[in-house]
Amino acid sequence: MDAFTHLLDGFGTALTPTHLLFAAIGVILGTAIGVLPGIGPAMAVALLLPVTYGLDSTAAFIMFAGIYYGGMFGGSTTSILLNTPGESAAVVTAIEGNPMAKSGRGSQALAAAAIGHFVGGMIGTTALVLLAPAVASVAVDIGAPDYFALMMLAFIAVTSVLGASRVRGFASLLIGLTVGLIGLDQVTGQSRLTFGTLHLADGIDVVIVAVGLFAVGESLWVAAHLRHKPQGPIPVGRPWLSRADLKRTWKPWLRGPVIGFPFGAVPAGGAEIPTFLSYVTEKRLSKHKDEWGKGAIEGVAGPESTASASAAGTLVSMLTLGLPTTAVAAVMLAAFQQYGIQPGPLLFERETDLVWGLIASLFVGTVLLLVINLPMAPVWAKLLRLPRPYLYAGILFFASVGAYAVGGDTVDLIVLFMIGLVGLAMRRFGLPVLPAILGAILGPGAELQMRRALQLSDGSLTGLVNSPMSVTIYVIIVLLLAWPLLRRLIARTRAPKTRA
Repeated sequence: MDAFTHLLDGFGTALTPTHLLFAAIGVILGTAIGVLPGIGPAMAVALLLPVTYGLDSTAAFIMFAGIYYGGMFGGSTTSILLNTPGESAAVVTAIEGNPMAKSGRGSQALAAAAIGHFVGGMIGTTALVLLAPAVASVAVDIGAPDYFALMMLAFIAVTSVLGASRVRGFASLLIGLTVGLIGLDQVTGQSRLTFGTLHLADGIDVVIVAVGLFAVGESLWVAAHLRHKPQGPIPVGRPWLSRADLKRTWKPWLRGPVIGFPFGAVPAGGAEIPTFLSYVTEKRLSKHKDEWGKGAIEGVAGPESTASASAAGTLVSMLTLGLPTTAVAAVMLAAFQQYGIQPGPLLFERETDLVWGLIASLFVGTVLLLVINLPMAPVWAKLLRLPRPYLYAGILFFASVGAYAVGGDTVDLIVLFMIGLVGLAMRRFGLPVLPAILGAILGPGAELQMRRALQLSDGSLTGLVNSPMSVTIYVIIVLLLAWPLLRRLIARTRAPKTRA
């Protein structure tokens, strides 16, 4: 009951006119910046850090929270409409959201995303209030072998359900893992695949990889076919969800937080792994398997709800342990230190008003996001009425601006278009794009966790399976890989019985 008492006090802080104004500013700024490819919520919070010097700490963090949630939603808007993820958490949304937009259902996809963000945010923030201490204590016990096993599960789960064949899925994953190797070795400091240039020493930013494979690759693919198959503007569609849409989305909206919140809460978590797993889960459970890859609304609703709940989960380890699990949490940690505040187990005692005001503002920001963006869905969808040549020329322009904004280096633009050519080739030969993105995002982290686990076991492979959690995950991986064979064996054993 103490948590609810503190939360009510937090609402008293968050609902003052001044703090409501800062929450609204944060949500609007976050959505606007999230729409721009490459300029995600982390960069937005970092850019606004100097602006908040004159503000009190509570107002500053309420605005930062609004930017965080707004940035994640803005990223999904361009994923759906333009196949251009504004940040890594919005990558999965493009897989089903963009085909929906191309078929004239962009408004429904945006509405499903907005409501998914609302549901995921509300459930995730409620879980933050109720479960923060318990989740934080469990998270401390998760070691390197468990992290590596989780990442392997994400690799296998995604590559086994996407594309025309598993071979193509694993080929795409190999491309992503290769891109993830570029840069300096995190342990030895040796350069890998940098071709002697210092510009690649820090590796290739995930946003550049995602924007290159999705936006540039898609634009080049469309340009290559426009001359042969001229197409008019894409229809906008009606701006509401039908009863059939609601019937298909309410379960993914509720399942999303179950996947997203725990992953966001554990150190080295974030929204990437849970959104991928949410997509795989919804595809497995869907009754409309023929629509996947062509615009299944569950593939938008589930990952968006998951991403929003994961955003709430990241604040658990950041506030209770002082461990940032995402780039935004890392920037917010720097902001706490800027105000002379050290997140950790004692934060809830020493800065009660600030922490509970921040948590209450998450509820407020989630409601503001829904109120502001749900009516805007048909307005955003009207972007699709632009003629195709102008639309994709604009995508290439904003993709280039976003890539340059990441590091301010012209080499990033060259890398962007080289990766775009790889994306074009992948579309030409039928390789799914998602495993490559997953490999580039999680590959470096998986390598680091594997090395840590092997170092702890003096190089013995048993170090990768020395915990109950890792063993359980590997059993799931084996079942995923063996399932097609098991399904054939079951079908063969049943066939004689049906004939008899």
